[in-house]
Amino acid sequence: MTVNHKKEKEENKPETQTEQETVPEKIITLKEEEYNQLKEEVLKSQDHQERLLRMQADFDNARKRMEKQNQDFTKYANEGIISELLGILDDLERTTQNAENKSASLETFLKGIEMILAHLYEMLKKNGVKPIEVEGRPFDPHTSEALMQVDSELPEHTVVEELQKGYFLNDRVLRTAKVKVATAKSADKQSTDAADKSSA
Repeated sequence: MTVNHKKEKEENKPETQTEQETVPEKIITLKEEEYNQLKEEVLKSQDHQERLLRMQADFDNARKRMEKQNQDFTKYANEGIISELLGILDDLERTTQNAENKSASLETFLKGIEMILAHLYEMLKKNGVKPIEVEGRPFDPHTSEALMQVDSELPEHTVVEELQKGYFLNDRVLRTAKVKVATAKSADKQSTDAADKSSA
């Protein structure tokens, strides 16, 4: 095969796919007014994009600040209560030291304990904690837990005795009271009691 023949073959060879797909660039003519308007729109678009990015950055910073504030709040939320408890702890330590002193009387020691209890009750009250009054009242399963039932002169389902005090935190039950509840006297017991009274 001669060189000339080879050259002819190459000239007759179909164009490659990329060569076929190449589209010549079109030149669009615009009026100066239209060109300026497009340019203005591009500038506006760039300005909006920059503002959007700034707003996104501000939002991220605000979110991070709020997260930090929430973490700090959770970390130090009990600071006020703990500070007050430290005052009570100081009182308790002083009372203990006085009790270790041989010259201190039992009466002085008890007075110190009473003062600490008063301080503690005052602190709890200030923070919305108050005792649940249950003794002598009808049993309420929302505020009390019955540990035992006993025969009593009181009406059935009345709280006879409080075994452990219950507390409210504002309007919510913080801890239920542990109580003894009155049961109805059986018929045999009632007749025996009546017989005892009549014989007396």
